[in-house]
Amino acid sequence: MKTVQPKFFGNTVFLFGKLFAKLQKQKKRFLFAIFLFKSFILLYKNRKMEYYEIYLILQNRWSNRVEHLNLLQRIEQKSSEFSKGQRRLAQYITENYDIAAYLTASKLGKEAGVSESTVVRFAYQLDYEGYPELQKAIQVIVKTNSNSIQRMSLSSKRYQEKGVLKSILYTDAERLRDTIQSGVDEKEFNRSVMLINDARRLYILGARSAAYLAGLMGYYFKMLFDNVIIVDANSTSETLEQIYDISENDVMMGITFPRYSKRTICALQYAKNHGAKTIALTDNMQSPIIEYADCKLIAKSDVMTIVDSLVCPLSVVNAMVTAIALLRKEDVEKRLMALEELWNEYDVYNRSLL
Repeated sequence: MKTVQPKFFGNTVFLFGKLFAKLQKQKKRFLFAIFLFKSFILLYKNRKMEYYEIYLILQNRWSNRVEHLNLLQRIEQKSSEFSKGQRRLAQYITENYDIAAYLTASKLGKEAGVSESTVVRFAYQLDYEGYPELQKAIQVIVKTNSNSIQRMSLSSKRYQEKGVLKSILYTDAERLRDTIQSGVDEKEFNRSVMLINDARRLYILGARSAAYLAGLMGYYFKMLFDNVIIVDANSTSETLEQIYDISENDVMMGITFPRYSKRTICALQYAKNHGAKTIALTDNMQSPIIEYADCKLIAKSDVMTIVDSLVCPLSVVNAMVTAIALLRKEDVEKRLMALEELWNEYDVYNRSLL
């Protein structure tokens, strides 16, 4: 029986310590423990290799994980590794994601004909940190893929036991908490603010329901500075006509939420290809617009019958307007004083007490 070289253990500690230091901030400790076990086997089998060669292998393995993929993509990529029960569960989720999205692990297992433990193991097999994260991934698929009829059916099941008003208010409050805890990155937010502040021209685009967010943002930004352009068009060709001369000194803000607008994605891609700085306001890092964004602002959203809940992105819009106003305080005060005089002169607002 071969004895393990002492150097092997030293290298193991060094390699895992270096990787763990990188991953600690990502709060992926449990997944790292699984990864560590699998990698220990790799290290043992290749203990005669130089430790840095093995480190590169491990680093490459971790970087090639499936965290950037959505649920359906993960299922497709991992399908060859599934047990019989996991294949049955994967098929059920794929075909009934609108139902599975709000089931507990126990109920999901019962509906799919597998045990609750199979559901939990399935989540880990897909590199999620347990069932709650898998459930959120299913809900993302619902938001992205469900049509309005499916949404209506889903909401009737979701709200029939509770009152609609309080259920939606509680859901919005929960999404705000999610956005605060794991949504908008403050560094990304501050970088976006600086890009907008330094831009020669700011283009803002939101299609369909997101058009109202774009309009509100544009309305307030026009009070604060010049050269704000709200891209308003009914087709991709008309949209591109409005931004055809965008360049490296400009900034393009694209706002899109499930179901994601192809027009907004295409416009942000065009802007990036022409050298402009790009900002995306969307609901998660798997959103198709993320690929073309220099700055990514994540604000959670939810499906409310045929209504898209945009409470969180609206809060982010409010924060951006406020941040720019504070950054340009003296200039903004002058502009607002001039506007107040104008509003008073033309009696814009009703001052009578009813």
